[in-house]
Amino acid sequence: MSKPAVAVVDAKTSGNVGTIARAMKNFGFEELLLVDPPYLGRDSEAYGFAGQAREDVLPNARELSFDDLVSEFHTVGFTAITNEDATKHVRFPFRTPAELSASLADVEADTALVFGRERVGLTNDELARIDEVASIPASHDYPVMNLGQAATVALYELRDLAMNETQLPDVERHRAEEESIERFYDHAEAFLAEIDYPEEKRDKAMRMLRRMVGRTHPTGREINTVLGLLRRAENQME
Repeated sequence: MSKPAVAVVDAKTSGNVGTIARAMKNFGFEELLLVDPPYLGRDSEAYGFAGQAREDVLPNARELSFDDLVSEFHTVGFTAITNEDATKHVRFPFRTPAELSASLADVEADTALVFGRERVGLTNDELARIDEVASIPASHDYPVMNLGQAATVALYELRDLAMNETQLPDVERHRAEEESIERFYDHAEAFLAEIDYPEEKRDKAMRMLRRMVGRTHPTGREINTVLGLLRRAENQME
C-alpha cells in the first residue's frame, strides 16, 4: 500500500499544523493535506513547531477542499466523541488506531487520516461523508485531546503503515478504486429512490452502507459485481 496522507481540516492555529507535520516526519508520513488552513508562512508558528518537517512535509503541503478530499481518498476520520451503539451511525462503529493499523495494511488505495478542528473536531456532516471512524482510547472523565497530541498518538500507532517499506500487500485484498466505489454509492442512492425507500431514512441508510463498505475494503471485482446486481434488479423492475 502507499503511505496514508494526513489531512487537517480547518485548523485555527498554525502551531498545531506544525506539530502534526513534525509528528508525520517522526513516524514516516510524508503527504500533508490542508482543508481551510490558517496562515502558514515561513514566519508563522507552524515553522517553529515543525522541526525538520519544515524542510519538506510542511512546505510541500497541498491545500484542497473537503469535497476533493472525500472523493480522492479512502478517508478515516478521527474523533474523541463517539456514539455508544449501532443505533446512531455518524460516529459508530469506530476503531482504535491500533485496530486500524491492521485493517489499513491490506488496503491498496490512497488513504487519508483526517483530523478536525481544535475545539469541536470534525462535524457530524463531515463524518457522515467519511469512510471510517477512529477514536483514541482515553479516560471517560476527559477524552478530548489537543489536536496536535491526538495526531501524534494516532500516527505513532499507525507508524508501520509508513515506516515498513518492505511489507508486501495481500494480493487478495486489492481494494477497488475510489472512483468505482463512489459510482456504487451514487447508484445505490438512486436505487433507494427507485424502490420508494422512505426519503427520511435514505441519508441514514447511505451512511450505514458507506461505513460497511469502508470497513470491508472491497476489491474492484467485488464492487463491480454488487453494482451489476443493482443494475439487474433495476432492469427486472422495469
